[in-house]
Amino acid sequence: MLEKIGMREFRNNLAKYLNSDRPIAVIRHGQTVGYFLPTQQPPVDAELAGLKRAAEKLDALLQEAGIAEDTLVAEFRQLREQK
Repeated sequence: MLEKIGMREFRNNLAKYLNSDRPIAVIRHGQTVGYFLPTQQPPVDAELAGLKRAAEKLDALLQEAGIAEDTLVAEFRQLREQK
């Protein structure tokens, strides 16, 4: 069943509805003025898996170059402070 919400509620809670996976009928003065059909969000698991793969590649590159993580972080901080 289609959820029906008022215009004010929709506007005030837009972030909540953007993350929803159900269509919503937006009502104003008792009349449907529009429908919100959220697009399918990419799975969070896929994003997490991608970040893990990137971290593994970074670890391999650091190991191959003989650079310690602490050295990389210290250099990054130094460069950031110079800006």
